[in-house]
Amino acid sequence: MATTEFTPSVSSVTRPTFAALLERAVREPGLLHDAYRAFHNFSPANQMLAAVQCAERELPLGPLASFNAWKRKGRHVKRGEKAIWLWQPIICKRAKETDDGSDGEPESETFTRFIYRPRWFVLAQTEGADVEPTATPGWDKARAFAALGIAEVPFTLLDGNTLGFARGRSVAINPVNPIPHKTTFHEVAHVLLGHTATDTTTSDGADLPRSLREAEAESVALLCCESLGLPGAEYARGYIQRWLAGDRIPESSAVRIFKAADAILRAGRLEPDADETLDTD
Repeated sequence: MATTEFTPSVSSVTRPTFAALLERAVREPGLLHDAYRAFHNFSPANQMLAAVQCAERELPLGPLASFNAWKRKGRHVKRGEKAIWLWQPIICKRAKETDDGSDGEPESETFTRFIYRPRWFVLAQTEGADVEPTATPGWDKARAFAALGIAEVPFTLLDGNTLGFARGRSVAINPVNPIPHKTTFHEVAHVLLGHTATDTTTSDGADLPRSLREAEAESVALLCCESLGLPGAEYARGYIQRWLAGDRIPESSAVRIFKAADAILRAGRLEPDADETLDTD
């Protein structure tokens, strides 16, 4: 079974927390939307990381690639430019722990380790041949539901003020919902975050307080709406702030939120996605 781990970089550069990135996404309207239009082959967390660093260095947002990738495109990085830091996923293997006491060949399991590295440059840091902008891909709900193993069921509640609900691995959206896509992201997030699980021993999210569950799900909806340039982000921000009531989303929740949003976006993407791990040489 694949797992995910985070490992610190050997560099002394301060690594931003996922909670800080999420807080900035909630606080600054349109930041992630603009980043997605430039960096949409990257995860939402890395989009935010790149956008924040570009803002701090007063660099315009644009296509992002490694030193050698720009070279293959007929461009080269300008002398003195400093690389953008991103989380790079690395697939690793390790021996699987067993309790059966067998002396046979140990089984191995794979896991993903994220390393914070400075290996990427935006277009404004390079010079050379012009680069055609990459079209922003679309997102298809049916494709995403099939990939995620989620079913859409009829909305059967009598309360018309309820815009949707999630049960088990199924979701339902009120047919008179004014922003159905945002509610869809919200309800799917409840499923992926484990909020609808009945076994609290195998789910990290089933026993969370309702306020945090709702803030988590709506944060996923915010990231998805902003990433795809869909309306509803301003309502998501208000909903998140209402449920947090002045509190901050913990780091563990922020990590899960970015992971769930990335899964939803990738599952419904219509165009083949260039995995960000390929552009690291």
